[in-house]
Parts: sequence; C-alpha cells; structure tokens
Amino acid sequence: GAVAPGKKITARIKRTLPVRGPQAPTLSELMRWYCLNTNTHGCRRIVVSRGRLRRFIWILLTLSAVGLILWQCAELLLNYYSASVSVTVQFQKLPFPAVTICNINPYKYSSMKEYLSELDKETKKALETFYGFSEGKSKVRRSVDEGNSTGSEFFRQIPLLKFEDFSKTATVFYSGQKRKIEGSVFHKDSSIVNSGDSNDIIGFQLCDANNSSDCALYTFSSGVNAIQEWYKLHYMNIMAQIPLEIKEKSSYSADDLLLTCFFDGLSCDKRHFTRFHHPLYGNCYTFNSGENGTILSTSTGGSEYGLQVVLYIDEADYNPFLVTSTGAKIIVHDQNEYPFIEDIGTEIETAAATSIGMHFTRSRKLSKPYSDCTETGDDIPVENLYNKSYSLQICLHSCFQKAMVDSCGCAQYAQPLPAGAEYCNYKKNPNWMYCYYRLHEKFVKEQLGCQQICKDACSFKEWALTTSIAQWPSAVSEDWMLRVLSWDKGQKINKKLNKTDLANLMVFYKDLNERFISENPTNTLVILLSNFGGQLGLWMSCSVVCVIEIIEVFFIDSLSIIMRHQWQKAKKWWNDRKRDQSGKPAQAGDLERQGHNNPVCIDEDLPTFNTALRLPLPQDSPLPRTPPPNYSTLRLESAFTEQLPDTLEAGQH
Repeated sequence: GAVAPGKKITARIKRTLPVRGPQAPTLSELMRWYCLNTNTHGCRRIVVSRGRLRRFIWILLTLSAVGLILWQCAELLLNYYSASVSVTVQFQKLPFPAVTICNINPYKYSSMKEYLSELDKETKKALETFYGFSEGKSKVRRSVDEGNSTGSEFFRQIPLLKFEDFSKTATVFYSGQKRKIEGSVFHKDSSIVNSGDSNDIIGFQLCDANNSSDCALYTFSSGVNAIQEWYKLHYMNIMAQIPLEIKEKSSYSADDLLLTCFFDGLSCDKRHFTRFHHPLYGNCYTFNSGENGTILSTSTGGSEYGLQVVLYIDEADYNPFLVTSTGAKIIVHDQNEYPFIEDIGTEIETAAATSIGMHFTRSRKLSKPYSDCTETGDDIPVENLYNKSYSLQICLHSCFQKAMVDSCGCAQYAQPLPAGAEYCNYKKNPNWMYCYYRLHEKFVKEQLGCQQICKDACSFKEWALTTSIAQWPSAVSEDWMLRVLSWDKGQKINKKLNKTDLANLMVFYKDLNERFISENPTNTLVILLSNFGGQLGLWMSCSVVCVIEIIEVFFIDSLSIIMRHQWQKAKKWWNDRKRDQSGKPAQAGDLERQGHNNPVCIDEDLPTFNTALRLPLPQDSPLPRTPPPNYSTLRLESAFTEQLPDTLEAGQH
C-alpha cells in the first residue's frame, strides 16, 4: 500500500531539519548525538544496538579499544626519546694524536735539594726513630745538607706518628715519647691490618688551626705509604712557595729527556715537541700538539710508521722519597684535550722497548632529551680552569679547586689557579692541610655536589692502547748501542750511559680503521605520527578528523554546556536573592524564558519541531486552547501554486 501523504511530508521535513548536536541542552543528549554521528564505529553501535547484552558487549569492546590505544600511544611516547647506537668503520688517512711524555721524577734532585733539605732531614729522622735506620745503614744514596732549622716548627705541627695496636696512644718521632692522641681515624689503604697484629700503624694527625680539639688521624697499613703521603703533603707546601721560573729550570729540558726521535720513518727533534709545566711531573713535552696550526697524520699503520723515541731517564738524580719507581709516563690525547697524566697516564719501563698500538674511535652521544650530556660545557655552572675543550675530568677538577678556594681560602697546588687565588702554603694558610683533607674526603664521598653538576661530553675521541714490552737493548747489542748513544749525547753528560737510564718508546696505529660510534633517534616525528595513526585506525577506525571531532565534542561543547548551566543557576540565584531583599513578588520577566527567548533556542539555527516541543510552559497558566480556524487561510491557492504530487496520488488512490 502507498504511504500516507502526511507521513511523507513529515519524513521530508525531518530530513531537512538542521543538526542540533553541538547545541544540545544536556550532556546526555550531546553524547547521544555524538555516538549517532561520529566516524568511530564502536560508539555508534552502543546506541543503535538492541538488547542490554549486545549493548554491554559493545561498551566493553569500545572501552578496551580506548585502553589499548592509550597504552600503545604511551609506549610510543616513551620510546620517542630512545636512541640506537650505530658503528661505522672507515679506512682512511688518520690524524696522529698528541703524545705527552713526562719523567716520573718531576725535578732534578740536585737542583731542588736546597729547598727540600729540611724535609729530607726530618724524613730521615722519622725512619731512624721508627725503623732504626742510621745514616750509615740508610739506603739513601746521598747526604742531605743539615742547613738551618727554619721549617722545624712547621714539621712539628704535623709529625709522623706510630700508633700501637690501633689505640689512641702514639709515639712522636722527635722525642720518642708517647702521648695521647684524640681524633677521628681515617684509613688510607684498602687492606688494613687487624687489631690482633703485632705491627704498629704509621700515620699523621691533622688538626683544625682554629680548634685544636678537632683533629683527624690518617693511618696506613704500610709504613712506605705513610711516609710517602706525609712527604708529599709537605712537598706540595714547599713547592707552592717556589717561583715557576725556578721550577722550570730545575726540571728536565727537551735535550735532557729526548735522545732520538723518528716519526713516520723520518727524523724529528725537539722542535716537534711543545713544553708545558705540570705541577706534579715538572716539564712535560707534547709531540704533535698542533700549536703551530699543523697536525701531523699518517697513511700507513705499523710500528715503523709511528713515533719512536729514546728517552734519557737519569735515575741517579731521582728524589728518593718522592718517587719509588723509575721510568717515564705518557698519555695519548687529542690536541684540544688537557693531558691528565696523573690520572690515566701509561708508565714506561727503563731498559725496555715499549710498543703501544692504537685504535682510533670517535664517539658521539645525543644530547637532551635523549641523554644527560653537554655539547660544549657552557651549560655547566663550573668555570673551566684548564683552557682546553670541556671534559668530565676538567669539570671535576675545576669544581674541586673552586670549592677549595671557597672553603680553605687558597688553591690546591696540583691544579690550575682560579682568578685572584693563590696556592696554599703553611705560612699564609696554616689550616689548609686539614681543610684540604676534609674537603677531599667529601669529594670522594660525592658530598660536594661536583659529581651531580658535571656531565659527560657528548662527543669525544678515544685511542684504545695495546701495550707490549721487550727487553732493550739486548745483551749482545748493549755494549755498542750504549757507546753510540753516549756519543750522541755528547758533552752534555760526562759518563757512559747505563741501560737503566734509557727507555725506548714506540707509539703507532695498529691499523687505519676509524671507528665512529654514534647515537641516532629511534623514532622521528614522522614515524611517531604514523604509529599514532596506525594505532587509532587499528583499534577505533579513527583518523585525524576523528581526533579533532573528539576534542570538539568532549572538551569544547561539553564545557560550553556545563558553563551555560552554571551561568543559568548563578543568574537565577542572583535574581532570587534580589527579590528576597526587595520583598517584591516575582515579575513576569523573571519567569523562565519561553518560546524563542528560551536558551535552548538561542542559536544560529531556526527553531525546530523538537525544540518547540521541549519549550517549558509558563507557571500558573492554563493550557492554550485551539482557536477556531480561519477558513480564509485554508485556501490552497494562496500557499501553493499547484497541487502537491502526494495529494494527487492520494486522490487517485
């Protein structure tokens, strides 16, 4: 049967009604409109499904899909700042690194003897008191001038002590008398003799100059370590007072240290070395420092094409108490790096040929937010005292030196001077030794904050070293080689060289493979957005337009409805309050808005049948009665020029 004309007209009008979703009066109606019109299928199935079980299943599936999307997107965000490591190997001509060489003994003992005479005398007295050494039986190879006792008072302030069975009773080597010692005990060795051992413990006491009762006892399991540490403590105090010019003249010159030199098969000399003065190792010499703007390179690997030098060590002029080993110390580093030879230097034996093969590696890490490294060190709040490119060691040493100046009022001798500071010595800073040891203890325990402030450099170069040693010179060639080397030395020495005074060093590339280790972002922005789109499409059949739709409905429209309701409540409360205060009855204007003035209909769209049906009726007003029809308005020719086709069908039917 045919459809009634009235239903067809109603259906046609409903199809032409404007969309009322974003202007829905309540959140429930807004959500229903969203579910019916959204591009995501799950929400629509929740509304149109019949039956509670089927609707519950769709709710469960939709919520599960949303949970999976949130979980997967969170994983994508967490992995966005991860990095992968790639290793690239290149075969090419390589720049040769800088090679810094130092004699283990910093200064010629014969040149510094007058400054150290008092310290050496007190050291010999301690050896005689504690171990029964006498001048005749002592293995010290030269006598020390007695001189004037100008420093006796200073050495009595910090004497060597012998502790008996870990008790607080100590023997002072000046008088041999026992006295009670109070203070905290700090063991400077990892292996400490137990209290049941019959051996005595050697150490020294440091007290606060401002508070004599605040003392620290530093003990050692070995007398050798105790004497050396005590000697170095006073040695730094003395060296800090000697002008730099005198120390440079008292150390080894390039002619003293270098006997022969070859690089890449060609002869070289002292002009290829740059001198710099190290506080702990005296004059050191750097080959290929790049100061003249030229950096040497090599195109062939192997020991024949690297650096070959013969070093003159001169063991006879060593300080017997300061150093107990013989040889040289070297470090391979970049031209822009400071050579921390005291930390990572490699020792070279005498009477031996030491071959050091190198592998070159360049590394680069990603900076923030991928890792906590620094590009140039400018973002680190620590002043660089070394005038070299940033490194973690430079930062740590500079940080400690700054803390030393702030806490103790002077700078530690082994590190560069900050601006306006001077090195510590007992005459000007009587409390510096106690302050230094206390501060260094905090530094080791990471209580100064330096380890937290300083960061690794993002890019650095590294030369991995492989060391091998052979006896040199051999027994059959020793005689003629030493004669020739003595002749090469010329009139600079008046004796035949001994093989224990010489060291042969070879530094070379084992191969020309440059390894480049770099970090690369695992995810880029394009990949991240693609992964997001894949997750949204897989679980919710959703796109970017769908995401914008969700933001519009769930945030903008929902917030608008809530704010509109709150505004209406606040306005109604205010009007009621004013009416109660004035005592006037409710006015017609205060009643709820009707018709087109109703907030539901305040919209850019025309009112619809649905909104008209939802208009509230005025309070205390009778229902409107239907007025009698005005038959003149029923004339169809005034509204329609011709009969509608629907009515024609109905008439024919």
